[in-house]
Amino acid sequence: MRFLKEPTRNLFFTGKGGVGKTSMACATAIQLADKGLRVLLVSTDPASNLDEVLQTPLRNTPTPIAAVPNLMGMNIDPETAAAEYRERMVSPYRDTLPEAAIKSMEEQFSGSCTLEIAAFDEFSRLLGDGQATSEFDHIVFDTAPTGHTLRLLTLPTAWSGFIEGNTTGTSCLGPLAGLQAQQQIYQKTVESLSNPELTTLVLVTRPEPSAFREAARTSLELKHLEVSNQHLIVNGVFSCESSTDPIATAMQLRGNQAIGSMPEEVNKLPRTTVALAPSGLMGVESLRKISTPSGNSFASVTNKVSSYSLPAGLAPLIDDFAQMGRGVIMTMGKGGVGKTTIAAAVAVALAERGFEVHLSTTDPAAHVATMLAQEELTGLTVGRIDPAEETAKYALEVMQAAGPSLDAAGKALLEEDLRSPCTEEIAVFRAFAKAVSEGADRFVVLDTAPTGHTILLLDSALAYHREVTRQSNQMPETVEKLLPRLRDPDFTRVLIATLPEATPVHEAAQLQEDLRRAGIDPFAWVINQSLLPLDISDPILRQRQHHELPFVEEVKSSLAKRVALIPWQTEPPIGLAGMRSVAEPTTIAAH
Repeated sequence: MRFLKEPTRNLFFTGKGGVGKTSMACATAIQLADKGLRVLLVSTDPASNLDEVLQTPLRNTPTPIAAVPNLMGMNIDPETAAAEYRERMVSPYRDTLPEAAIKSMEEQFSGSCTLEIAAFDEFSRLLGDGQATSEFDHIVFDTAPTGHTLRLLTLPTAWSGFIEGNTTGTSCLGPLAGLQAQQQIYQKTVESLSNPELTTLVLVTRPEPSAFREAARTSLELKHLEVSNQHLIVNGVFSCESSTDPIATAMQLRGNQAIGSMPEEVNKLPRTTVALAPSGLMGVESLRKISTPSGNSFASVTNKVSSYSLPAGLAPLIDDFAQMGRGVIMTMGKGGVGKTTIAAAVAVALAERGFEVHLSTTDPAAHVATMLAQEELTGLTVGRIDPAEETAKYALEVMQAAGPSLDAAGKALLEEDLRSPCTEEIAVFRAFAKAVSEGADRFVVLDTAPTGHTILLLDSALAYHREVTRQSNQMPETVEKLLPRLRDPDFTRVLIATLPEATPVHEAAQLQEDLRRAGIDPFAWVINQSLLPLDISDPILRQRQHHELPFVEEVKSSLAKRVALIPWQTEPPIGLAGMRSVAEPTTIAAH
């Protein structure tokens, strides 16, 4: 890895779920420790699988990794830290506010922004307090802070006590009021992150267009915050060993095309390419092999998967949807798992059965019309909920309601809060409410649905609304009716999309828990881009097939009521024909 020729003291790994950032962080830490350097490897991911990858139980304090002298690892649980902040903020009001208001505050401080600040607080002790890590030569962080977190913490007004006196109930800034004692450490942390001699930000991606777009967005946002020392790792690049295997040759071609057309923001970064491993990178020895030039010094298997019990495609689920006659179908899941493709395939299949269908997405990178190749289909309409547009409208409402009572510093802080992920969640949620209402007389297929936290946040806000005006005194009728509709299995059915890999499956399991907490039970899981149904001769891909089996079995046996499996497509699913191939694939293996 090129960035290890002259490594900085701090190395941050970032990337969306499933791209391999934990594996790359572990491999980096091991290589540094193997050189005799003292290394601390830290994860702040609530769904961390650092223990699994290193095959060592970890705690929230540095733990020696027996197989790697000089390496220590630790898992920081930001959920626990966020819970402590939440209680710190809410407890003073337990005896003075109504129970509905307390419930709303508690849910308000359960979102992604509170978690961001809590995570930042935890690793800022390691980055900003030199005494805390003086025994180590390098600190490797699995999961970097977001641009929103860094912007928020660089605002001097965030430490002015404004939060404690404001009545708008802003959701993202509250924890900061309890962290003013940390101001100096936070400032040093932000300074360290922007110092190229101290810190390297490593963007991990897969050779896929959507992953490159996400990496480019992250790179640009952090560069604007002066986090300029960046490096790109393209993980999972496949080179086929069998030119007679059409699946293998197609996979190599698709990867090469994605790399050749990656966005300029990441194409100009110094780059390390890591070959696709034939199985999960678990254990120290497999991680050490990443350092080889080819990255393919892994043992492979030649035997086929002996049994396979799931039908390929979405057809059985679509049969059930058709019996509903109308209603809402939502695809949910982490970025990069194929939610938009699955939603489009369902919409096309229902329209071809004679139903009126409206397909909509909020993904700024998902151009559904382009995905359908501009082809028209009787009964199908396509739209898009623009997160930026909806957020701007919502932010304007909040500023008009709260802004007149604030001074310039207060307005600046509120404006920053309104650029947060939580604000976008609520704004998009309101647009979803309007779209869902249309499911009363036709099918509405929604890609990128609200999270369980958002649903609960709105639920508590409905009760709180009668007691206290929080951000807006307007509650649209579609929003008031939305929760019962989402919780009605005869009106709404949720598909959880995932990939047959550890991180996407475990993150999807957490999503399902959040939904059930909000009173929504997913209808089915869709495992996308699976090699299991395919007839493959390439030895590396055959081992990948074997690697998928335990994760597919985990979904089938303990997570999902129903499961659909979509095979990896030799051609990118574009146009009506591509959507049909997702719903009812014809290329399957004969087991």
